Amino acid sequence: MKTVSRNWVASVHVALSLIGLPYPTGTSGICRKNAISSTSSLCSSTSVYMSPSVHIKARSPVYTGSDTSRFPVPDDKVDWETDWPQYKPVHYTAPTVLKKPVWADPEIGTFSPQFNSLDGSVDRRSHEGPYRIQNGNPLNPHGRTGLQGRGLLGRWGPNHAADPIVTRWKRDSSGQRVHHTNSQLPILQFVSIKRLDCGEWAIPGGMVDPGERISQTLQREFSEEALNSLQASPSDRENIQKRITELFNSEGLQVYKGYVDDPRNTDNAWMETVAVNFHDESGNSVSELPLQAGDDAGQVSWIDIDSSLALYANHLHFLETVAKKRNAHW
Repeated sequence: MKTVSRNWVASVHVALSLIGLPYPTGTSGICRKNAISSTSSLCSSTSVYMSPSVHIKARSPVYTGSDTSRFPVPDDKVDWETDWPQYKPVHYTAPTVLKKPVWADPEIGTFSPQFNSLDGSVDRRSHEGPYRIQNGNPLNPHGRTGLQGRGLLGRWGPNHAADPIVTRWKRDSSGQRVHHTNSQLPILQFVSIKRLDCGEWAIPGGMVDPGERISQTLQREFSEEALNSLQASPSDRENIQKRITELFNSEGLQVYKGYVDDPRNTDNAWMETVAVNFHDESGNSVSELPLQAGDDAGQVSWIDIDSSLALYANHLHFLETVAKKRNAHW
């Protein structure tokens, strides 16, 4: 998740979520590149959270990072199967994308992307199955958004991200778990970043680089965005990598895999992510490392998981799954 080349799916690879505003780093911090691989080696279960059938944030009236207004799409007209001859979506691709950065595709017509397949090192397959192609353009599997083109996204079709949810138990000064006064359940904390593009708190995450395994993306993003490892001294970087590797080599809980209702989505480009929970059960692993925001995150902090949180995109739903799976307060 480094500005453009690691730029929202979003640092833990945490700034792991979908955010400058160039190519999304997934669902978190900002924007960047893609490609995806199997997650079976790091996940203990399949996705639990189901993506909403009707996207909301992907139909925000004004496209994020611009003055471009979307063509209004009511709930009953979102589905492509609904006949709507009056539909006239606005076309918009951000200037940063049109400048042809390395993480972005060319305009359709100047190249021939192999949609619904592995296109060289770029994975154009959707986690949700085959998507439709109309007049050479891929169609958002969750329906109309009121805007054509790529917006801030680099890839036509799915833009793959990975969101690492790093958690620990909240503890008091004596090291005992803190329980919530109402639910009487232990409180979980997660590493969160404050996105520079929109000011919202989010699960750190980032875009999957072409040919990169998701496990690599998760670890890299967390290291760079939550711990600012790129600026650390060689000795500190070695300690950071040792602890992170131990945590990320543990069996993770796959919380979600699929479409993200992201305000950067368009009719022809959309965010997808794999969200995986890595839990520091004892509190003596990553929990002991000082958090330091990377250059794509305004702030980074351990935050108590609670249903009242206001978070970016679908991130609150991911945390709900984590809390319930770990029998924690929600």
